[in-house]
Amino acid sequence: MTITTRRATLSGLASLGVIALLAGCGQAPEESGAGGGDAASDFTPCIVSDAGGFDDKSFNQASFEGITKAADSLGTEVTDVESETEDDYAPNITSLVDEGCDLIVSVGFALAEATKAAAEANPDTHFVMLDDNSIEAENVKPIIYDTAQAAFLAGYAAADTTETGTVGTFGGMQFPTVTIFMDGFADGVAYYNEQKGADVKVVGWDVDAQTGSFTGGFEQNDTAKQLATTLINQNADILLPVGGPIFISAIEAIRDSGKDVKMIGVDADLYETYPEGAEFFLTSILKQMSTGVEDVVTDAGNGEFDNAPYVGTLENEGVGIAPFHDFEDSVSETLQAELDEISAGIIDGSIEVTSPASPSAE
Repeated sequence: MTITTRRATLSGLASLGVIALLAGCGQAPEESGAGGGDAASDFTPCIVSDAGGFDDKSFNQASFEGITKAADSLGTEVTDVESETEDDYAPNITSLVDEGCDLIVSVGFALAEATKAAAEANPDTHFVMLDDNSIEAENVKPIIYDTAQAAFLAGYAAADTTETGTVGTFGGMQFPTVTIFMDGFADGVAYYNEQKGADVKVVGWDVDAQTGSFTGGFEQNDTAKQLATTLINQNADILLPVGGPIFISAIEAIRDSGKDVKMIGVDADLYETYPEGAEFFLTSILKQMSTGVEDVVTDAGNGEFDNAPYVGTLENEGVGIAPFHDFEDSVSETLQAELDEISAGIIDGSIEVTSPASPSAE
């Protein structure tokens, strides 16, 4: 376990990749932060990753970017600690409490149990719990996302783009924050079939039975690669892997297959954050963790912490889908206009998108 304190400056951090490099090497940039008054500069924001680490090109990385931006605006420093395994969560949070952190951001639902225990034991410390709304405490603010809304758009786009008539998805572990992507994706495909009279199939997830394919973890490994291979062998030509770095294993499976298979990323725009695999990404389902974390940490630094959940939706741009990038010229000419219309319908309620894991269902 390594606790790192950094002076937050974004002037030299042009991308998430550079921020991830800082997280990996544990060295602070030479410039000093700007902005913020004395009260804010005495505020110590801290962050603990899940086992994916701050260089996961996805969830943790975007969250780290958000706290870094907030600290920069407040003129303070970020203290961070990276978890290597699930066994690190509780001791890592305790270490940040002992460091005197005013606010601790726990990245990911897997840290919920450890965060709850720490919050109960330390009522004067504020906590931000990403992707989990199960902790009822005055000093814990959840940041959650109605990801099904954005995944619905991605499922519709996948159904419109597939050439085999089959698309697939698999997850790391069967947690609500994973299955909400898979639910929205499958429902988006179903909506496409309904609107177009098509019969695009989804493999890897049965939305009605709430059963499907999971690797058992969130690591890049052979299990993830084999699951992706299984879906490809079932004729899926668009894959949605949900669970941090498991998408890298899916890319390996696609390359080994020699088939024309596209990917849909999650959390961040993986075309931007993982350029090594940019050629595969049709789009990505976005959780704007950076924006949510930045807003909540900035408010806390200005003495405006509260425990009301921050819920990211299409309406407040907390979720969305990334551009089609290299596939702009190959997708249907009408697809973007159709997605815009669907998005408007979801926002005004005329198109209902629900999942057992949606914030409204909790």
